[in-house]
Amino acid sequence: MSAVTARRSFVHPIDDLDSTSSSATNSIAVSPEDTPRQSPSTTSLSSLDSSSELKLENVNGKLVDTYGNDFQLPDFTIKQIRDAIPSHCFQRSGVKGLGYVARDIASLATTFYLFHNYITPENIPSTPVRAVLWAGYTFVQGLFGTGLWVLAHECGHQSFSPSKILNDTVGWFCHSALLVPYFSWKISHGKHHKATGHLERDMVFVPKTREEYASRLGYYAHELSELMEETPIVTASTMIGQQLVGWLWYLSGNVTGHNHHERQSEGRGKGKRNGLGGGVNHFDPSSPLYEAKDGKLILLSDLGLAFTAMILFLVGRNFGWANLAVWYFLPYLWVNHWLVAITFLQHTDPSLPHYEPHSWNFARGAAATIDREFGFIGRRLFHGIIETHVLHHYVSTIPFYNADEATEAIKPVMGQHYRSDVEGGPIGFLKSMWRSARMCQWIEPCEGTEGENKGVLFFRNRNGLGIPPQKMAPQ
Repeated sequence: MSAVTARRSFVHPIDDLDSTSSSATNSIAVSPEDTPRQSPSTTSLSSLDSSSELKLENVNGKLVDTYGNDFQLPDFTIKQIRDAIPSHCFQRSGVKGLGYVARDIASLATTFYLFHNYITPENIPSTPVRAVLWAGYTFVQGLFGTGLWVLAHECGHQSFSPSKILNDTVGWFCHSALLVPYFSWKISHGKHHKATGHLERDMVFVPKTREEYASRLGYYAHELSELMEETPIVTASTMIGQQLVGWLWYLSGNVTGHNHHERQSEGRGKGKRNGLGGGVNHFDPSSPLYEAKDGKLILLSDLGLAFTAMILFLVGRNFGWANLAVWYFLPYLWVNHWLVAITFLQHTDPSLPHYEPHSWNFARGAAATIDREFGFIGRRLFHGIIETHVLHHYVSTIPFYNADEATEAIKPVMGQHYRSDVEGGPIGFLKSMWRSARMCQWIEPCEGTEGENKGVLFFRNRNGLGIPPQKMAPQ
């Protein structure tokens, strides 16, 4: 098995499973050197001799991921990553970026034109057949809409073109059309990139600790190892809810983001918690996700949403609400589904660690991501956001059309720390959603670890899959 793939040597079989703010310092196009603490060594981990590794392991304990594979802390530097990437990979073209935007908008418009003019009662008298075809329309438009979403994401990272004005203008229009608060998301997403894998600062899919997971179920942490398996229907129901409303819940209540808002530097987080009505969202300029200087950008994001909402209202009033639901809102739900699925699988995998503050640094956090494969849809319609995510977390200003080459360039530097799961292609991508949902229920330290290693947490579960949770004494 190659060192660059997420290995699946299970202890138990799984046959039944499966900102930008207005200032440059808060820009999503953050320099990777802006890490609070650099990696402790400038040497590749592969250059450490076995006696050194054994000594470190004996001191701090052994790290083991959910599959049962040994884990070593990454020790390469951001400079090594950047130096390995050919200089032309950093070049951005506004003309090329606009060309992709035009392509995606043309795809959306052409699909609508064809269905609106030809999938009609006059041409197809059978109502069931028309219903099936229009269902296909919502799926296809969801794919094209997700592609446009990804291009606006490129704008937020300033990888769309060298012009910040062009980037933010295109990003604002494209995201607003998809009911995404562009600048509001851009700022919080930039903070996610600055703190990926950090349990107290990350903004996306921060997993529950053992204590949090147990409390949610009404148990103590030591009781989790004795609980019965979660039934597949419960897992499926949770996944369906996540895919349907997860994105809206995130925007409205910061669900899956960190919940340490009392530390907000301006005091905005006092008394505020994640969840609907908790005061933490992407629409309120006073939200602790932002600083006071970001207020105008948050309002500008809200203005974009209001403008789109007004257009949708006029369309619904003049052409019918049922038509609006099929033309726009069902494809919109597909876009949300793909967005949540992509993000979930980029940061949730049995091979990935998460870090407590004393064990985290930027290089380690950025390595706590995984590339996957989604075939033609992923590489062509979704602009490679699934296949090159690891590279994206190290240098987010590289445009997507150069990301494959840059990814290949950093693999030798990352060595065993580069993770990918490409087995099965698109089908494997979909299967991995179920596998991660079943195996990645909470995180906890590895048994017997101390010091720095105790701050490296891996997923565990109560479904008998992979490394079992620790046995804990009642406290």
